[in-house]
Amino acid sequence: MKLHISADAKTHKLNRHWQFSVGSGHALLALRTDYTKQLKFIHDTLGIERVRFHGIFNDDMHTMTTFKDLMPIPGAEKFSEINFHNCGIAYDNVLAAGMKPFVELGFMPESLASGTEQLKFFYHGNITPPADYAAWEAYIQAFIRYLQHRYGEEEVRTWFFEVWNEPDLQGMFFAGTRDDYFELYAHTARAIKAVDPAIRVGGPATSGSKWVASFTEYCRKNDVPVDFVSTHQYAGDPLGGVTDQGGPEEKEDAENAFSGGFEGFLANIAKGLAAAKGDHVLDGQRAVMVDKSEIEDVPNDGFARNAKIVKEQAGGLPLYYTEWNENATFSAYTNDTRKAASYLIKAALETEETLTGSSVWCFSDLFEEFHLFQEQFHGGFGLMTLDGIPKPTYYALRFLHDVGDERIELGEDATKGEIGTAAFRSEEGTELLLFRQKMKNLFDLPKETAEITLELAAAPKAVTVQKIDAENGNPLDVWESMGRPYEMNAAEIKAVADASTVPETELPFTYENGVLTIKAELGVNDVWLVKVIK
Repeated sequence: MKLHISADAKTHKLNRHWQFSVGSGHALLALRTDYTKQLKFIHDTLGIERVRFHGIFNDDMHTMTTFKDLMPIPGAEKFSEINFHNCGIAYDNVLAAGMKPFVELGFMPESLASGTEQLKFFYHGNITPPADYAAWEAYIQAFIRYLQHRYGEEEVRTWFFEVWNEPDLQGMFFAGTRDDYFELYAHTARAIKAVDPAIRVGGPATSGSKWVASFTEYCRKNDVPVDFVSTHQYAGDPLGGVTDQGGPEEKEDAENAFSGGFEGFLANIAKGLAAAKGDHVLDGQRAVMVDKSEIEDVPNDGFARNAKIVKEQAGGLPLYYTEWNENATFSAYTNDTRKAASYLIKAALETEETLTGSSVWCFSDLFEEFHLFQEQFHGGFGLMTLDGIPKPTYYALRFLHDVGDERIELGEDATKGEIGTAAFRSEEGTELLLFRQKMKNLFDLPKETAEITLELAAAPKAVTVQKIDAENGNPLDVWESMGRPYEMNAAEIKAVADASTVPETELPFTYENGVLTIKAELGVNDVWLVKVIK
């Protein structure tokens, strides 16, 4: 691959949408000190501004309590309280880390629920609509007023409020239809706006870029307030199969993996247990949660294509992808490898001019939707392990953090070749991102060579390179070389982190007749950050 960058190449201001927010587990985790410590590290080193998590209204946050919960005796249920103190402690910790909450409103307190269906994750949570919308509206308004009193009206106006999470996954995240969700959204949005019209509220927070066209049409026809549109997209998404479907209303029922209920889903995947190797909980998890991103026909550009369609469907509203990553499969080996890192680079750059903001899922393996696995590398979604070891995906976002604010326009095809490229200008000089992204780990392929020529008025002071490859930014390899220890002490954790950093080294170059020439050899899913220092 050869690329020439002229001195008069056009540029535009880089939209760092990936710094808007980052995902996390569920609200109770935000009460932990290790969570807060890692969150601050993510903010301080990557510049990420907000954090989004599930379950702020889960019963483990104890927002609604009756005396019957304390003493199950007749008549005790008439004594009740609403208590958002744990929510406040969670948000205090977010603010102390230098970030702001992106508030996901859910799930349903049992005292308000219309049914008993539960989120099928480790931490549960009622997923039914409210039994009484007047009671739900009063609860939402009490929550908003609590936040205003604790943090001030002006501060709360800088937050975002998103109604629910992935209501399209019926039986998993929501026990209702699309119309049921729209009704829930309308009541919630109107209740918030009745307290303060300046607070931002949006949805539908769907998986796979779904429901946006019908959601915006519903809000428009029914005069329902909406300040932004939110949805999600994963490349190897096993839940719904709509990685290439921007207007999925037509196929959602047929392709929703949970349309037959969670029991049907379990019946389908249970077959994998019989063929599973090993006898640990993680072995069972990986047997039933198959990594679809290892299949060759999973596209690595579906996010970019769907986002363009969804932007049109949003009708001018700000568009936030509040979950995205290479893989929606928890425990996938891929999540700990540089394949996920190279995907984050590619997808972030290909959606740079489409999205208003986004939230990579998620910042840490302090995450327990299925189980808080003790193995330091268990295929969690995090940018860091549960004990804070930076993974390849962390270094990918650090590379994106470190490039200049002016992106040099190289054309749409620049990110689509065997070696994808992006170039930036800063006060220090020029930065180049090179990545060789493949959805299948074909590590036996030979390295590919890239030759970059860059017109410069004077020879650079230095050219440096940082790499995410087999030898650098690869803590999984270090951990495996140690024998994959199940338990790790502080010294061992530090040793892995120290042995898997991304050092900055000098890169050979030539400079003749006003043209700088550099060469790079990239293996599959390698990422290079080259800095040309003027």
